[in-house]
Amino acid sequence: MSRPSSWHRTALDRIPGGRDGRRMLVVSIIDKTGTGLWASCTALYFTYVSGLSLAQVGLLMTVSGGVGVAGAPLAGVLADRFPLVRVIAAAQLMRGATLLALLTTDHFLLLTLYSALGALPDRAGSVLIKLYAARQAGAERVRYQAIQRTTVNIGWSIGGVGAAAALATGSTQAYTYLLVGNVLSYLAIAALTLRCAEPPAPSRVAATADDAPRPKPGSPWRDRTFLGYTATDAALYLDDTILQVAIPLWIVHATDAPVGLAPLLLVLNTVLVVLFQVPLARFGATTRAARRLLVPLTGLFVLGTAALAVSAAGGRTLAITALAVAVVALTFAEIIHATSSWELSVALAPADAQGAYLGVHGLAQSTQRFAGPLLVTGVMTAGPLAWPVLGLALVAAGAAQHRLIRDRVTPAPSSLSVAKVTVSEH
Repeated sequence: MSRPSSWHRTALDRIPGGRDGRRMLVVSIIDKTGTGLWASCTALYFTYVSGLSLAQVGLLMTVSGGVGVAGAPLAGVLADRFPLVRVIAAAQLMRGATLLALLTTDHFLLLTLYSALGALPDRAGSVLIKLYAARQAGAERVRYQAIQRTTVNIGWSIGGVGAAAALATGSTQAYTYLLVGNVLSYLAIAALTLRCAEPPAPSRVAATADDAPRPKPGSPWRDRTFLGYTATDAALYLDDTILQVAIPLWIVHATDAPVGLAPLLLVLNTVLVVLFQVPLARFGATTRAARRLLVPLTGLFVLGTAALAVSAAGGRTLAITALAVAVVALTFAEIIHATSSWELSVALAPADAQGAYLGVHGLAQSTQRFAGPLLVTGVMTAGPLAWPVLGLALVAAGAAQHRLIRDRVTPAPSSLSVAKVTVSEH
């Protein structure tokens, strides 16, 4: 009877970050379950409950996305100045409060204001969790982030199923229930977050001299290498928009594949991330290894975009096969880029300014979410051959990043024999 208990303890011990690290993973799955309830019906709520026109909904979401871009750097600065756990909890409560405020009005300007304010802590979330992983899990931050991302996908799936079940009732009241469910999830995770101890002071792990960063400026805004890295990383985040926005639209407007294929491909994407994110994380466990991942990453972009072009060549079977190949390739690109980006963004940041640096790096994902849909719709308008051109542009971005950070991940000659140490900034 003791064997299951022993196995259970062993499995828990393999999760980096100790008890508080595991508790924050519970926070992630509850967070994304609640978000999954609401995210899929946000536009529908504004349409059917608030009574906004299609143009108003589009403008509201555009303004919110633009304001949300500032959330990542703002969170980074706050996290360097205040206890991280309290900043995370405050962001969660702000998300809940601004969402609940939507129930108080149907006025377009007020709805836009509340949505924009809610976008700030929403975009800050990934930066704060990455910073928490860097401090709590230390050298195992990449594995912790991989596990965290797996829980996120599970949470999204649970929330999506719950939302589908609620909307199947055909009642407009269901939208309100889903919104309130998301608000309650924010209250729950804020309470759980405040039970976590503050993670250790920022530390830099020099696993070996092969991935010890060189000295860097204290401000990310004066660090040209880091700014260049962030700019190229914004391009490499484009897999997200291609998978979530472009492929469903491409199926409808350019291929002979059935419309029902779109949700099945999104399920395929989620399943692959859950299955492979943690196992593949070990290939980016050091800074130099994370940099090497940029090579297969760009190859996957080429394969994925070429398959999208082929999918429009005609024929149902060819379209389905090519689209499946594209989704598999772009999903593995997503997995590999996540692993590489987690390690490089932290390793390139000085320990005494991790928050500020990761906040600036958060602009990469926020900017892509804001500008990515416009870019991919432009590519689709240009026709099938524009996809390989986009793939080559992403290869150029990956190559530029690979070269740009070379000196920051290449060891100084005198440090080749340095033993594995953890350097505390305390």
